Amino acid sequence: MIIYEKYDTINLMRASQDPLIIPEIDIHRKTATEPPYRVIIHNDDVTPMDFVVRILLTVFLLTGASAVQVMYTAHYHGSAHVQSLPKSVAEKRVLQAHMSARLAGYPLRFTIERD
Repeated sequence: MIIYEKYDTINLMRASQDPLIIPEIDIHRKTATEPPYRVIIHNDDVTPMDFVVRILLTVFLLTGASAVQVMYTAHYHGSAHVQSLPKSVAEKRVLQAHMSARLAGYPLRFTIERD
């Protein structure tokens, strides 16, 4: 289950006035209101397998065995389902994965589609 954080505006205003006050955080569950989207990884001939697994572990929080399985599925079939997430979470994680790949000089590509 994915949890989003929403900051309490009043506490943030108090914190800006007094540096000793730490703002409280309201937690709201938005998974029920957002439809799930499938995150799809696409194979390419440039990105190393260990880099793909590292992205799946760190950005998508897959377990080691799941990350390797998704990587090999994409490698042999051209694409693979990574996980289903609320749309905003899927978009955020795909953006993080793309940025990490571009910074490392790889064309790794993910897409999202409605589940």
